[in-house]
Amino acid sequence: MHTPSGPFDRGHTDDLMSFLAASPTPYHAVANVAARLEKAGFKEVTETEAWDGTSGGKYVTRGGAVIAWYVPRGARPHTPFRIVGAHTDSPNLRVKPQPDMGSGGWRQIAVEIYGGPLLNSWLDRDLGLAGRISLRDGTTRLVDIDRALLRVPQLAIHLDRSVTSDGLKLDKQRHMQPVWGLGSEVNEGDLLHFLEDEYGLERGAVTGWDLMTYSIERPSYLGRDKELVAGPRMDNLLSVHACTAALAEASRRAAAADDGIDAEGKGEGEGEPAYIPVLAAFDHEENGSQSDTGADGPLLGGVLERSVFARGGSYEDRARAFAGTVCLSSDTGHAVHPNYGERHDPTHHPRANGGPILKVNVNNRYATDGVGRAVFAAACEKANVPFQSFVSHNAMPCGTTIGPITAARHGIKTVDIGVAILSMHSVRELCGADDPHMLANALLAFLDS
Repeated sequence: MHTPSGPFDRGHTDDLMSFLAASPTPYHAVANVAARLEKAGFKEVTETEAWDGTSGGKYVTRGGAVIAWYVPRGARPHTPFRIVGAHTDSPNLRVKPQPDMGSGGWRQIAVEIYGGPLLNSWLDRDLGLAGRISLRDGTTRLVDIDRALLRVPQLAIHLDRSVTSDGLKLDKQRHMQPVWGLGSEVNEGDLLHFLEDEYGLERGAVTGWDLMTYSIERPSYLGRDKELVAGPRMDNLLSVHACTAALAEASRRAAAADDGIDAEGKGEGEGEPAYIPVLAAFDHEENGSQSDTGADGPLLGGVLERSVFARGGSYEDRARAFAGTVCLSSDTGHAVHPNYGERHDPTHHPRANGGPILKVNVNNRYATDGVGRAVFAAACEKANVPFQSFVSHNAMPCGTTIGPITAARHGIKTVDIGVAILSMHSVRELCGADDPHMLANALLAFLDS
């Protein structure tokens, strides 16, 4: 077990498991981040209203995305930002616009495949249903049916002996529609009426919805010595949780420094702060980030610009601030798999509980370069946290993250990092129990520079 030198330890991992269980959708994750920020003294600002340039913690939410920042006392309009970035979405099965269907006496829900899930991991799981609904009165609300409501039944081996020789082959359209009851007739509106009844709403109150299924099995420690954690949506709520914790602690330290200035006119925070710490958690990374709440949208740039202008800045100040900004894009990566070692680069074998990983790809699937590596190495050294390097096997395609998108869209130095896990994109993923708090300590050291 790694002995942390920073403020985060195994208690952080305990809290991560609670966060995962409470965040079945991006919308729930954002609500939980907002609640944690409020507890840390942050205040929500609305995009449609004018912003002021006062110091302190502020945040903006939009759907499945949240941007938060802390302006220390003494920050200038051209003060650069230090950003920790992540994404709130995970691959899953999402409800179609006309959800009610059935076959063979079974009532089913029509779903569409979101992102790139390992389909077999969704078979024979007890699934809940969660998301947000839009009401006729123009409001929205979160919903979460946290019980065994749906199931995607697997075909018995007796009816397909070829799975033993040819392997399991799943058709996304024919084989992934979950059952949720019995009935020979398909009644349009069944699912919506069910939701309206569950939440005490009048029939016809729900006019829009963004609903998705999730496994109701709770996160848990795993292994002889409980040195592992198994749970859902680690890609990438593990990073969202760590980024939130790091920003909250960085803001607490900045506020304490500000108070020191008030009391004595001097102290740690005397003079202009080096950076403004920022959290950027986006939606839709798993399908390309091209949305108003994705990393390829205008949300982050707009928030940072408005922060500059609210403090009396000009476009020149905005350009100076962006030129000095650095972003750590935190997303999960691949730990070496004990049963598939040949799929990994022979000289780069990230291991669970080996510390956060620095992700490198010379074809810019990751944004890291040598300068960025030095920034991350300095943060890990400050936090007394080990780190590992990850590159893909040359014969394997490399995934990507919000990192290259953030760098290209905003012209800011970006470094791709994360935590090494197994079973990425499974309904239930696996990581080392110490890696989440080591990541959080490294992120804090980066923000607190």
